[in-house]
Amino acid sequence: MTVLITEQSIPPARSPLPPVSRNAGIDALRAVVTLLVVFHHSALTYGAIGGWFYREVPTDGRLETKLLILFCTVNQAWFMGLFFLLAGYFTPGPAEQKGGWRYLWERLTRLGLPLLIFGVVIGPITIALAQTAKGRPFAATLWYLWKRGTFDSGPLWFALALLIFCVFYLIWRAVPFQRRAESVFPSNGVLLLAALGTGAGAFALRLIWPVGVTVFNLQLGYFASYGVLFAAGCAGAAGHWLTAVPERVRRPWLTVAWLTLPIFPAAILLAPIVPALRGDTSGGWNPQAMVYAFWEPFVAWGFILGLLHTFEQRFQTMGPIWASLARRAYTIFIIHPPILVVIALLWRDVSAPHLVKFAVTGTLACLVCFWIAGLLLRVPSIRKVI
Repeated sequence: MTVLITEQSIPPARSPLPPVSRNAGIDALRAVVTLLVVFHHSALTYGAIGGWFYREVPTDGRLETKLLILFCTVNQAWFMGLFFLLAGYFTPGPAEQKGGWRYLWERLTRLGLPLLIFGVVIGPITIALAQTAKGRPFAATLWYLWKRGTFDSGPLWFALALLIFCVFYLIWRAVPFQRRAESVFPSNGVLLLAALGTGAGAFALRLIWPVGVTVFNLQLGYFASYGVLFAAGCAGAAGHWLTAVPERVRRPWLTVAWLTLPIFPAAILLAPIVPALRGDTSGGWNPQAMVYAFWEPFVAWGFILGLLHTFEQRFQTMGPIWASLARRAYTIFIIHPPILVVIALLWRDVSAPHLVKFAVTGTLACLVCFWIAGLLLRVPSIRKVI
């Protein structure tokens, strides 16, 4: 049965739902996590597990590499999920005020145009830059990629996923007898059920799409938490959940997150000497995959709630530097891959500990991205989109 979305078929909200106003704490948190994304990709450059355009150091068994892997694994448990939570939080208000089609068009502009530009231009440029480390000429490689019609969305998979989620939200909004948005923050019991359900969903998805397997550059094995958190953001917009995390929820879940954090690394370390713990963490019917799937939401819920509260308390207002960073965060997210790759290439022949290279390359990439993003946002046509 086909659901046809028309402006008439998308009913107005039962009660007016104004857009959630800008919040200094949320904007600052989004900006900081964007910089964390840059450092995450710097870690992949120097040995952590994961797909990236340029990998200078292969993944091995050294302590440096294990620390970078741990850094990325913990990040992955919560940081992209936080972006989906925030995106969902800022979805219902604009959708209700602007109407379905206008809202969808604005999402296509803000998300679809950067996705298209990255896939056709920035992605191939980044690939060609990375290939120079193997002695392949940049211009010839880039021309070859363009002739083949190469489309690489890179980190802009997030924009594609968010577009899909927005369409699902509009379809849900068109369904009669939909439940009203909740105004009361979920109880600890509800959050526990959500964590268990998310873990079970992640485990099930990874039976079909193990971690590392992509469909249109989407790692569907992670989408259980992404979907739950986007839906939670949508549900919490009316009650302003993200700016008023109650202590009765925040404290116990932050404690749970810290207590849960060492469980997955411990399971990996014990697997060689405990046969019952052996298995492939990426997916399948095995203990490692199960531990990983359930470990993620229990870490994520606590870290996200804790960070929301911390940034809400710290940032009642933002100074000029923080305001500039917040305004440039999305642009930094879009442009950082080629910049990070170039910086890594510039000193790849310098001998230094991998942790030092990770820190220096990540820091320089953040600074250069901040500067270039500021220049780009001076262009009216770019500023209008991002």
